[in-house]
Amino acid sequence: MGTRQLPGTAAHAEHSLDSKVLYDLLIIGAGPAGLVAARGAAAAGLRVILIESHHIGGNCVHEGCIPSKTIIRSAQLVADMRNARNYGAMASSDVVVDFKAVMARMRGVRDRILRVDSASRLHAEGICLITGHARFVSSDEVDVDGQRLRFKKALIATGSRPLLPDIPGLAAAGYLTNESVFEMDTLPTSLLVIGGGPLGCELAQAFARFGCRTLICHSEPLFLPKEERDAAQMVSDALARDGVEIHLNCSVIGVRREGGRKHVTMVIAGDISSTVVDEILTGIGRIPSVLGLDLEKAGVAYDDNTGIEVDDFLRTSNPRIFAAGDVCLEHAFTNTAEASAHIVVRNALFRGRQRMSTLIVPWCTYTDPQVAHVGLYVRQAREQGIPVKTYTVPMHDVIRAITDGEEEGFVKIHVREGTDHILGATIVAHCAGELINNISLAMVAGLGLRRLSTVIHAYPTQGEAVRQAAQACALSLAFQSSPTDKKTS
Repeated sequence: MGTRQLPGTAAHAEHSLDSKVLYDLLIIGAGPAGLVAARGAAAAGLRVILIESHHIGGNCVHEGCIPSKTIIRSAQLVADMRNARNYGAMASSDVVVDFKAVMARMRGVRDRILRVDSASRLHAEGICLITGHARFVSSDEVDVDGQRLRFKKALIATGSRPLLPDIPGLAAAGYLTNESVFEMDTLPTSLLVIGGGPLGCELAQAFARFGCRTLICHSEPLFLPKEERDAAQMVSDALARDGVEIHLNCSVIGVRREGGRKHVTMVIAGDISSTVVDEILTGIGRIPSVLGLDLEKAGVAYDDNTGIEVDDFLRTSNPRIFAAGDVCLEHAFTNTAEASAHIVVRNALFRGRQRMSTLIVPWCTYTDPQVAHVGLYVRQAREQGIPVKTYTVPMHDVIRAITDGEEEGFVKIHVREGTDHILGATIVAHCAGELINNISLAMVAGLGLRRLSTVIHAYPTQGEAVRQAAQACALSLAFQSSPTDKKTS
């Protein structure tokens, strides 16, 4: 297949695909990082070429955040309808789910969002967009399906791909990944989810709420292994209440197809067990997409499992070439990818010196309740020798959470002991993803937790939980510094 411009990018003389053209920034990958970098550079009047081998928008729009959150919203509505009697309504407990309509709505939402990043719109912004497979042929040149393109600086933003477990018989039996699951139109009667990470937990809960018998097989003793243990336990309890069959310390050791169904053999805490399901969802983990780029020819160091090696300025071992997003970062989040792309534009094109390590990036797992986090965990602070004091507010002490019937969860804010300097926070709540933004803003602005106690919130809101934690901090520090206290001691 020869190099071609995507629809809507035709005929712009200054963006002619001429091998003599020297592009200020050549970008491989039109996912979140690539799009942000392309727009930033083009807005500054620089000559930008964006190369995409598959589809614009990357994993987030097509197989990640957007479709999953749209489905989760439908599942939340189903759960609310089944729970209507607790709120004085008389909805039937036997809610009928039109799964085909759920998926049609998801695709409609996805298509609407994709219009923001359409080829014609990118072209109008001054970005030359072409489709094809890019590979490096030298330190400052790539080949795109036979067309050679030269660059001053390049950005690799190829993202990640599903990491599939090596399970005997799985490939022959067939399975779903986070890419193919969103192409379904029929709700399976039963589903086994391999992996208890964020996406695995989110989709397991959603499918269980739709009425699908759902199982999770997770190799760790608790879900969400990176989160605080009490937060992960709350997610585990919530999934169990929604009917998810939970198998922890569990490994799938074999799959066979028989009679159109999948027979799964598992080892659970040393004991062999088996189950039969209609579908298996795996590939929940992801691995950086570095294959086929011929990075060696560009002098770019990389690892097949951890991705492209970058310094704190996101430079690769070739000073002309930078990387951003999932292909090089530990945290595979859309907001992290976009933030890293902004850093690349500053550092690569405007001699900036912004460091990736200075970013404060929150993240959220969108189960019900949600789990959100920003900054350091307590274990990380202790590993760094930082003394920690934690202020905790249970959601059942927050008036709006009580009125909403959403009392499960807590707000935990960690500060350096003896000060109000915020180190990090974990929130478990129905709207944790919204609440964590208050903490992120305070950390970026350099505000101490005590300062947040002076912020007047609209009343009643669940955001009061953050203010209550801040008030507890202010009182604690006031007591420590009070003259009366010093005399008494």
